[in-house]
Amino acid sequence: MAHYNYDEFSTNDYNLDQFNGPDLGHKAPDFALEDVAGNRVNLLDFEGDFLVLELGSITCPLFQGRRKSMRGLVEKHPNVVFAILYVREAHPGNRIGAHQDFSEKQACACKLTADGEGRRILIDDIEGTAHAAYGSYPNAVFIINRNGCVLFCADWNNPEATAKALDRLVQGKPAHVKSYFKPVRPDIAIKTLRASGEGSVADFFKGLPLLIWKNVIRRNFLLLLNREKKIAPDVRC
Repeated sequence: MAHYNYDEFSTNDYNLDQFNGPDLGHKAPDFALEDVAGNRVNLLDFEGDFLVLELGSITCPLFQGRRKSMRGLVEKHPNVVFAILYVREAHPGNRIGAHQDFSEKQACACKLTADGEGRRILIDDIEGTAHAAYGSYPNAVFIINRNGCVLFCADWNNPEATAKALDRLVQGKPAHVKSYFKPVRPDIAIKTLRASGEGSVADFFKGLPLLIWKNVIRRNFLLLLNREKKIAPDVRC
């Protein structure tokens, strides 16, 4: 884990062939984490019908591009808890670099709150322990029930698919929804990378051809052939 908080983005830092997050119908990993106010809380301690957990960071264009759509989900589902697990910076630059300690990571997470983010923000430790348990991707999403079981997961958050899955669960139906990879709008990507600073744009475009092949083409094609598991909303694991 020594290289977890990398200084420069590279596709070599991710296993783009296999997502190793928790399986559907299995227990979601629980962790004691700090929120942006410094309170110590357990990830799976929530009062709503379900927990929608999205992984992200302020230098991740995909995460930043999903925030408006996810805000709409929050407004639509008042009985569901929405949380963000703040992980490493996806595309560090000379203005927002790799976290050197937890206080730097917390400061970056707090910028989300300052930017109007209303979801609960939980901060992973500096070694990325929770991030590893949830698959290590920069913008995965999970829906978890009150029993702590994973009902829906997508290695890359597609808000439309997440919305359909959540609607099905609220209706008492399994969330067997295919979540295809959806690229972020170019203007949001450029804005996010420029805010991160020099170096992030070049690193991103260096890895872009492989990202397109692995995610937009290969992953979406394999997902098309895949049959989604049907997990009951109230399953125990």
